[in-house]
Amino acid sequence: MIKQQTLQIQTRGRGTYEITRQVEQIVHESAARNGLCHLFIQHTSASLILCENADPSVRDDLEVFMARLIPDGDPTFEHIQEGPDDMPAHLRSILTNMDLTLPISNGRCALGTWQGIFLWEHRTHPHQRQVIITIQGD
Repeated sequence: MIKQQTLQIQTRGRGTYEITRQVEQIVHESAARNGLCHLFIQHTSASLILCENADPSVRDDLEVFMARLIPDGDPTFEHIQEGPDDMPAHLRSILTNMDLTLPISNGRCALGTWQGIFLWEHRTHPHQRQVIITIQGD
């Protein structure tokens, strides 16, 4: 069995947005007992991460690290048509993940105790994001 659904996520700008519950609901509705859940974000300036979900300071620290690694408005960037956060957003998404594949066991995503699924918005302004979720299982 293969099922596919698109998840729409409205962001408020740069930051992480937990989507674990939405993904788990889609897996539950698919009725797959065992298999794989693949997530793919259809954007070049946002990404998907599997990250600590208990302490938000972990994600705050990730943002601080990325800002130091790839600062907005870096004068070496040529691609600036959409603003000083445009090229940094592309670099951030390339350095992280545009897709994730998770095992499905007993009808649920087999996540670890402290793992959550997050959309990481790399642009400073709000965006509507689409994540394609494909379930393969029995």
